[in-house]
Amino acid sequence: MTAVIDKTVRGPGRWAAPPRPGWEEEPSGAGLAGKGLALTLACLGILFPLWIVVVTSLSSRRTIDEAGGLVMVPKDITFIAYKELLSGGQVTRAAVISVLVTLVGTLFSMAVSVLCAYGLSRTGSLGHRWILLTLLATMFFSAGLIPTYLLVQTLGLTDSYLALILPSAVSVFNILVLRGFFMGISQELIDSARIDGAGDLRILWQIVMPLSRAVIAVITLFYAVGYWSAWFNASLYLNDQDMMPLQNVMIQLVQKQEAPVGLGQAIKTGQLSGLAVQMAVMVMALLPVAVLSPFVQKHFKKGMLTGAVKG
Repeated sequence: MTAVIDKTVRGPGRWAAPPRPGWEEEPSGAGLAGKGLALTLACLGILFPLWIVVVTSLSSRRTIDEAGGLVMVPKDITFIAYKELLSGGQVTRAAVISVLVTLVGTLFSMAVSVLCAYGLSRTGSLGHRWILLTLLATMFFSAGLIPTYLLVQTLGLTDSYLALILPSAVSVFNILVLRGFFMGISQELIDSARIDGAGDLRILWQIVMPLSRAVIAVITLFYAVGYWSAWFNASLYLNDQDMMPLQNVMIQLVQKQEAPVGLGQAIKTGQLSGLAVQMAVMVMALLPVAVLSPFVQKHFKKGMLTGAVKG
């Protein structure tokens, strides 16, 4: 039998493979320069507004008045806005509430999601198929806002911090990502642990979760950012102003264009600008996400893509 080799003669006595598609070719110098320029512009488009927010929050009232609003060039740097915000009052209380809701909510959501995902990853578990179909149906159909509000009200969760956690505690998408990753773990490894007498909880805690650190880190970040940035549940279910989280206080600052209680005197005396207070609250709201994201960034590719593909 004669093998047919599809090769192209490039020159006398030389064989070469057929030309590759354009997207597989090595980028030219102009292509690399274009990609570098595009990435640079994208970074500037993201970092420049953040720079303006940070510089404005650190500017004095005179500098802000001279700039006519937002400040781009730092001058007369002062931390009075942060000092006044953190000295007590509504903003400090709101920040503490946001931190506690984020911590408790993330732990609760991860516990429920990991347990649910592990159960659904065992295809022989009781009611596995119907539970999975029910969860998938919630991604396409929803009862709506009014029934959800009536349910929360009937359960007595209004004016309660539980109203900031329970209505949005579980994300079906996150459960499916975790399930896909758990299903990719070697079944032989789990079977060997079961032969040694390990139960499901021990297998989950000592085998599955250590092997799934990447996806767990990513989903934890998703839940934490969701709780930290959430404002709608608080505006819907809370009536007490003292219970509002940081995001709602920030919205009130931006909409009303006034400082919270306790900062009015500093603004009236000219020591502080209302715009600087608004920008400082924005920085406080963005800071935790900006600090945590780089530590979880290395897990994004492995955690998300592996879990999604293997699902």
